[in-house]
Amino acid sequence: MNIRLASLHVHPIKSARGLSVERALVGPRGLAHDRAFMIVDRDGRFVTQRAAPRLALVTTALDGGRLIVRAPGLPPLEVPLAPAGGEPRRVRVWDDDCDARSLGAEAARWLSEFLGAPHELVYLPPSSMRPVDPDYAPPDAEVGFADGFPFLLISRASLDELNRRLARPITMERFRPNLVIDGCAPFAEDAWRRITIGGLPFSIVKPCARCTIPNVDPETAETGDEPLRTLATFRARDHHVYFGQNVLGPSSGTLSVGDAVEVLD
Repeated sequence: MNIRLASLHVHPIKSARGLSVERALVGPRGLAHDRAFMIVDRDGRFVTQRAAPRLALVTTALDGGRLIVRAPGLPPLEVPLAPAGGEPRRVRVWDDDCDARSLGAEAARWLSEFLGAPHELVYLPPSSMRPVDPDYAPPDAEVGFADGFPFLLISRASLDELNRRLARPITMERFRPNLVIDGCAPFAEDAWRRITIGGLPFSIVKPCARCTIPNVDPETAETGDEPLRTLATFRARDHHVYFGQNVLGPSSGTLSVGDAVEVLD
C-alpha cells in the first residue's frame, strides 16, 4: 500500500473552525498552534460547540505572528500567536485545571458580543503543563487545550465508508482531525499501534469516542442527528461511538502533506 498524509489541520482556538495547511511544525503538544487558545465562560470553564454551536461560524487564519479571528457581523479580531504576559486565569477543560493567560478585554468583548453572554479568550503558555492521561502516555507527555491527546488521526477511507451509508455526504471537517491519511482500507487505523509519518514516530493509543460536535454543520452551525446516528449503527461499543484515533507523537519535527506513512505494527 502507498499510504500518505493526505491533509494537515490546525485548530488554533478550541472548537472554532480550523485551518488546512500544507506544512506544520510539530511541538510537545502536537501541531504548532493547535488548540493553543480556548474560550471560557465567566467561571473559567471551557466552552465548545457542544453548548455553543455558533462557534462553528468562527474562523481563524494565521498571519505572521498574529491570529486573525472572524465571525459574522463583527470586525476581525487580531491577537498574538504567542502572547507575552496577560492576566493569569485558572481555567478548566474537562477535569483538568490549568494556569492560562487572558487575551484581554477586547477579545472578551468580541466573544461576549458574538455569543450573547460573558466569555473570555485564554492562552495556554509553554510554562503551563497539562499532562496527557497517564493511563495512555508517559509522565512527561503534554497536550494543549485539545480534549485529551496531541493528535487525532482519521483515514479518508473511513470517511468514505461513512458517507456511503449517509443520505447526505459530509466533510472531514466535522470530525476536526489533525492528520488525515490516504491509501489504506476503511478503519485500517483501528489496528495500527506504531507508525511513522515523514520518518517521524507516532503511537496510536486510543480510539476517539465522539461527542455531539460532528452533528453540527460547520457551514451553518445547525445541529441534527447525523452522522452520529449512522455511526452508532456500526461503530458503537461500550456505550460510545468511535471514529478516529488519538495519537501521541514526537516533541519536534515537521510534517508535510504527501509525507509517506509507514505502519510498523
